[in-house]
Amino acid sequence: METWQRRIVAMIFLALTCARSVSAVRILVGGKERWNPNVNYTEWSSNQHFYVGYWLYFVYDRRYYSVLEVNRTDYESCSTDHVIRNITHKAGRDVVQLNESRTYYFISGGGYCWSNMKLSVLVENNPPPPPPAPAPTENGSPPSRSLCRILATVVAWTSLVFYILI
Repeated sequence: METWQRRIVAMIFLALTCARSVSAVRILVGGKERWNPNVNYTEWSSNQHFYVGYWLYFVYDRRYYSVLEVNRTDYESCSTDHVIRNITHKAGRDVVQLNESRTYYFISGGGYCWSNMKLSVLVENNPPPPPPAPAPTENGSPPSRSLCRILATVVAWTSLVFYILI
């Protein structure tokens, strides 16, 4: 490998160490019990943390149950009079992304809400991520944020130039 190729590989490696990754979190509602009657979803949700960007994954028998997002009043009274959105689909495997910091309310229609098929979820803003552990540079000190930006720019332009030339 030539010197210029080694430098490019080193820049790519350093740029990757500067990058932060965000992974989506999908939470199976009810855990192993899933979305079924007679599960205490209040207790289940109290042992979870829900953050903006997380996904709720409802798994249930579509022939009997449904997933409806409702307001607090309809949640408390098990009413389907003011459904915000019907998440129910044909397969009974439905996901809902939690896009805002607020309390979400879900119930099952058909009277199953009275059998505890109701879930309230308090969604919080994401906690600040821990600072990434940057890779040391040749002198042993971690790369600065400005160096990370410069490396990302150089890698992007270098990739573009090689794409055009090849």
